[in-house]
Amino acid sequence: MYNLLNLLAAIALLVWGTHTVRTGILRVMGASLRDVLASSVKKPFWAFVSGVGVSSLLQSSTATCLIVSSFVGQGIFMTSTALIMMLGADVGTSLMALMFSFDLSWLSPLLIVVGVVVFVANQNNTLGRWGRVAIGLGLMTLALHLIVEATQPITQSNGMHVLLSVLPNDPVILILIGALLTVISYSSLAMVLLTATLCQTQVVSLQMALGLVLGANLGSGLLAFLTMSKSPAEVRRVPLGNLIFKCVGCALAVPFLGFYIPVADDIQALGFDAVVSFHFLFNLLLSICMLMLTGKLGDWLTQYLPSTLVDSNKVQPKYLDPTALSTPSLAIACAAREALHQADVVETMLRGIVPVIQNDDAELAAKLREMDDGVDDLYS
Repeated sequence: MYNLLNLLAAIALLVWGTHTVRTGILRVMGASLRDVLASSVKKPFWAFVSGVGVSSLLQSSTATCLIVSSFVGQGIFMTSTALIMMLGADVGTSLMALMFSFDLSWLSPLLIVVGVVVFVANQNNTLGRWGRVAIGLGLMTLALHLIVEATQPITQSNGMHVLLSVLPNDPVILILIGALLTVISYSSLAMVLLTATLCQTQVVSLQMALGLVLGANLGSGLLAFLTMSKSPAEVRRVPLGNLIFKCVGCALAVPFLGFYIPVADDIQALGFDAVVSFHFLFNLLLSICMLMLTGKLGDWLTQYLPSTLVDSNKVQPKYLDPTALSTPSLAIACAAREALHQADVVETMLRGIVPVIQNDDAELAAKLREMDDGVDDLYS
């Protein structure tokens, strides 16, 4: 019981470290990350690269999906471009998982000490937020080390051998279990690293680990879809398209799992973790296969989830983004743009006053009164 509690605590620490890094990066570079994504719409290659880079910094394809989907909702770029970015985002998170699969236990105390010192001394500025990111990275590497220590006595117990003999080897069931655990932990990166660690300590077999990794990928797509399930139709296109890619990828990968197992020893001999390498190869191959289909899927999603018809004469918010509320710098930037929009409406009203007075235009006067009510709503 004590060892199991230690294992659960280490898993919780891994999830919390991932969350700390993600929120820290968003607070430091939130607006910059959005600018990078917004400026990469011209060429598919740069859209893919920007998705890789932003997701590597955030260590979360779900967070990237929230930003990209909001851009589609605002009409900044097309759905097909956003799908390309999401394919890059999945590759970016798998790259981070590959990096964390190496032995970084020596780096953990250094990151935590430096991060705490920097954060405590500079809590109210950007340097302090970078300290927060360093603390999160240190906690992640420490958590992986603690998971290894906690699982060693568990693997030697008779109860664990009995439990493993009961667990199913059906890839479909393992995928569903992995997806469920990913949604609960709110991090596919943490789930993949946990699965790799459990496989290294022989808590789960390689066959089971591969199924759980596929489930983690499916779970990340499901998590983004559930997060934005109540958003406008145009915002839901990207998470739905990304989830479709995940489902197709898992369905195509299941028959080939048996071919990867003999190659796993060669990958281990090169110094890479077999489970995390499978996660990276899966996302890389999925991106290569699906890049050519983003245009057709984007067109289908646009027809399946058409944009809500908006009354052009009605004054309503254009730039407020609910997904930015958790990141103050992004929320303030959106509010500033909305304030400028409000000023534009007021200017239009002022310019309309003279024609109303000169021509006694009752119709224009009624329209200006409606705009005044809209300005009040924007102010609220």
